[in-house]
Amino acid sequence: MNPTVRSIQEQFPLWRQSAQTDLPVLERNETQVLIGCGTSYYLPQSVAAALNEAGFRALAVPGGEWLHRPESYLPAGTRPHVLAFSRSGESTETVQAAARSRREGLHVTALTCELGSSLAKNADTVLYAPTHPEEGIVMTASASLMLLMGLRLAGLNVTDESIQASEHLLHRAREQFTTAIAGRSHFVFLGAGSLYGIAQEGALKLQEMSLTYTQAYHPMEYRHGPISLVDERTVAVLLYHPDSEDEESKLARDLASKGARVIGFGGPGDVSLELRGDASTRALGVLPALQILGECVAQAKGLDTLTPRHLTKVVTLA
Repeated sequence: MNPTVRSIQEQFPLWRQSAQTDLPVLERNETQVLIGCGTSYYLPQSVAAALNEAGFRALAVPGGEWLHRPESYLPAGTRPHVLAFSRSGESTETVQAAARSRREGLHVTALTCELGSSLAKNADTVLYAPTHPEEGIVMTASASLMLLMGLRLAGLNVTDESIQASEHLLHRAREQFTTAIAGRSHFVFLGAGSLYGIAQEGALKLQEMSLTYTQAYHPMEYRHGPISLVDERTVAVLLYHPDSEDEESKLARDLASKGARVIGFGGPGDVSLELRGDASTRALGVLPALQILGECVAQAKGLDTLTPRHLTKVVTLA
């Protein structure tokens, strides 16, 4: 078992620890702006959707966008609470955006896996989750932990039962992925609502880990043009939303008829894997399985996920 696999399979005790961490209570009359880069931007997309569904006002913005043009996302004069996501706490755009927000008098909360980081030093409140000691360049346990904390801010109750279900899903999925990915080189991730950010994160993980062409879309949007790429080389990873399972099942059948192999999390597919609960519960529960999918594709291609091409553990700009 390589370190990447260990960091994926051994993350669940860290979940239990973070599920018990005291978190602040967000103000419902205050807009929440969630910023980050890469994985740390895709996770906030899911958290923002969950916050909106819970009665808050929230949006996710890339760190560089919030740094340079916040008025493109909120009207001038808006006084939001800024939640900044970064595993290392050193991503240049996120740190600079947090620092600028504080200079402008905004309250900044950092969600990070490094307590003494630059982001932590440029935040008013720090939410800290130590990650797996063997985690490498590709974010695995850290991504799950920051998502867990963010979804808890939106009211998700992370129970031991739900953690066990995610661990069971991880192992069951890994057993079935070998056949599902055989001969396939085009991967599409589909998710709606708070599952959309997770679809984007799944696509990013597989791309980083296996140097494979990936895409991510809302399920129904995929039919409006991108479906033209589907053929016998395609795997469609469909994250079923509990509110739209019927129409997404029809999409799965359509994709299969065009040659795609469908991995259905929470609904039908060539590979069908049980995923229960509301959308936020599913978003957290499915993430480790998507991480191991990237590892499985990388292994099939003979690639080492500890040294992904062109990537570093911390992205900093001079």
